[in-house]
Amino acid sequence: MTATTRTPGSLRRSISNTLKGSAGNLVEWYDVYVYSVFATYFESQFFDGDEQNSGIYIWAIFAVTFLMRPVGSWFFGRVADRRGRRFALSVSVTVMAGCSLLIALTPTAETIDVGAAIVLVFARLAQGFATGGEYGTSATYMSESAIQGRRGFLSSFQYVTLVGGHVLAQLTLLVMVLLLSPEQISAWGWRVAFGIGGVAAVVVFWLRRTMDESLATSTIDAVRSGQSRESGSMRALLRIHWRALLLCFLVTMGGTVAFYTYSVNGPNSIKAAFSGGDPVVSTVINLVALIILMLLQPLGGWISDRVGRKTLLIFFGAGGVVYTWLITMVLPGQTSPVTAFAILVGGFVILTGYTSINAVVKAELFPTHVRALGVGFGYALANSVFGGTAPLLNTAATASGQVPAFTIYVTVAIAISLVVYAVFLRNDGRNWLDDEAGMQDRAREREQGRERVSAQ
Repeated sequence: MTATTRTPGSLRRSISNTLKGSAGNLVEWYDVYVYSVFATYFESQFFDGDEQNSGIYIWAIFAVTFLMRPVGSWFFGRVADRRGRRFALSVSVTVMAGCSLLIALTPTAETIDVGAAIVLVFARLAQGFATGGEYGTSATYMSESAIQGRRGFLSSFQYVTLVGGHVLAQLTLLVMVLLLSPEQISAWGWRVAFGIGGVAAVVVFWLRRTMDESLATSTIDAVRSGQSRESGSMRALLRIHWRALLLCFLVTMGGTVAFYTYSVNGPNSIKAAFSGGDPVVSTVINLVALIILMLLQPLGGWISDRVGRKTLLIFFGAGGVVYTWLITMVLPGQTSPVTAFAILVGGFVILTGYTSINAVVKAELFPTHVRALGVGFGYALANSVFGGTAPLLNTAATASGQVPAFTIYVTVAIAISLVVYAVFLRNDGRNWLDDEAGMQDRAREREQGRERVSAQ
């Protein structure tokens, strides 16, 4: 199977496509994180005020939506590998925006009773579907659009905007905390926050339609004419590239559980720790820390272009094994804003070893014709099992006094990925992103070798 991508014409063009792709990523992840940032304010609007488990239900909905990510990664990955990355990205942002507007306009439980929760679940499931397609296709597009030698730096902007979506959600909350009372935010402020994401997608839709397509026209034409049947094929992915898919899953496992433990549970712990005082303090701590995490991404990508991806991943894995207990056991009990801020930022520095380069690391594992599908599906499976469940498990562990068990769980997941980084990844050598022809020759040689062995 031969499939090709368009080589970026220049660094300037590569940067232009990176920025356009990043803008859509920013809006989609704002829509994802506005839910977690405003959850404590709108939970009473979707569940009866006397419901003691409403907080757990809200985070259960957050976790359940991750079940749709593998489905979305399959659908949009197939579309991206067959009809182009740009088309798939444009559709995903449209779905995401429509659901944010639906949540913003949904009547409360007081008006439609359990119907409010049903609409929320439906909208979040659809957003999980869209997010599943966004990650794999975005990671593929930004890795393919980056010029060789700068791939780590340019592809890191996927997580600049992914974290940037969280920053914008926190900034929106900060503005509301300064201007509105908690009662006003709970009554209608959260609706404005969701509405912003829906409206912003209109601009993003236009930007995505003007960016270059990274998949070659000849490849798309071959799919349309029926000459290319393996593009976006789940059968080909599972039968031929299952090792790369498994590696993608294991690379993601420790990174995704750390990401949600550090960047979602961490800020929520700070919010809870300072909830009895001025809410502005916790919001500012979280906002500044997330801005630092966002700005660290290009630095991590730049370093990886010089010392290799494996080096940074090992830095993350080793640091995560040692540091996680600070995030889960020490941070929640802090009363000093400075100490809380320092612990959170320390975790973000370690996390950057994974987040800044994970997109290009996964893109390098797959050939063009199944790249968006392979990256997205491998990520989505691990993200659904380990990432999306982290806030729910942490909430349940806190309520039952089992936080040490949750800490061990996260640490072990990171440790398993660390072994994978150290044993199965390399800092140099051929990969599917930089040398597809050479990788195809190597694959044919292996296949011929297996045939000779079978014949004997």
